[in-house]
Amino acid sequence: MHQVIEKITALEKELKDALSFLKIEELETRATEIEAKMQAPDFWNNQAKAQECSKEHGLLRQKVKEWRQFEEDLKYAGELTKVVNEVKDDGEVKELKADVDELEKRYEKLEIQLYLSGKYDTYPVLLSVHAGAGGTDASDWAEMILRMYTRYAEAKGWKVVLQDRSLGEEAGIKSATLRIEGEYTYGFLKEEAGVHRLVRLSPFNTKHTRETSFCLVDIVPEISESEVEIDEEELRIDVFRSGGAGGQAVNKTDSAVRITHLPTGFVVQCQNERSQLQNKEQAMKALLSKLIALQEKLQLKELGDLRGEHVQNSWGNQIRSYVLHPYQMVKDHRTDYETSRVELVLDGNPNELDVFIEKALKQTRTK
Repeated sequence: MHQVIEKITALEKELKDALSFLKIEELETRATEIEAKMQAPDFWNNQAKAQECSKEHGLLRQKVKEWRQFEEDLKYAGELTKVVNEVKDDGEVKELKADVDELEKRYEKLEIQLYLSGKYDTYPVLLSVHAGAGGTDASDWAEMILRMYTRYAEAKGWKVVLQDRSLGEEAGIKSATLRIEGEYTYGFLKEEAGVHRLVRLSPFNTKHTRETSFCLVDIVPEISESEVEIDEEELRIDVFRSGGAGGQAVNKTDSAVRITHLPTGFVVQCQNERSQLQNKEQAMKALLSKLIALQEKLQLKELGDLRGEHVQNSWGNQIRSYVLHPYQMVKDHRTDYETSRVELVLDGNPNELDVFIEKALKQTRTK
């Protein structure tokens, strides 16, 4: 019984700290304010804004409901403990112990929300995969990574759309981009950005030698240009002729757009749209998303604080190794967490990948 009392006391302390960190009263006030706006007759006149408000309201209500319900259940368990401790009934003690163990499990699931409080954590993400050094093996590795995140997102019930894909020369892909939308997609996936390393016996050479391949995963929130201000003097915009297959289908106008962010050296380009204006809009959206992701990663207050050294020091660091030979192991180099269940990880199993993600999120917050 003493152990049960200790667990409840510990949970009560953790809950108090969690509710303070979440600013639960402010969340309740915000949800009430949005609900009042939603009652206005002209609320749906602006469909895009109305949908954003409705989504925010739903997330806030769900978060508040889960934490308040847990608070109520924990309070009830605390009161029940006093009663059971007096009557000394073994059956009731056993039942109470099971209830408290279940409360601990519920708190562990709720606790991840403490690491998903960033400004853009609820946003959809653009997940890009780029084959690195390693030739055909790297292209194949990039496709394996793309498959892993596609299956992971689908298993989580998120909406996944393949926006772009460039095939490798012999196998696999050179690059690809997924748009993923769901609950806290950027919050969950942002720590997956970086270099992923594969060690295996190559299936693409006759000697089947042991090869090392690299793949860069780029994770950015989908940001609209209206949400962020950027100094146009820090941009260099170039236009050029879009590539094409030739013949009558070739694009004969300078509609492709390349934008360079001078302080960081980031370069983005777009040539998929028909007009120069549309390509510029898409390129600008991609640039803003990259800058916001780096700003969040470095915990900087303003975009203007970003400079080239930040990109060099913080972008594309190796985060994880996947070893298929001579042994089976996936290891995260930031948290030192590792598992031998390589097939399940590469299959995008949420039970496996979530452990890597949650450990990285917790470590980032405690830094």
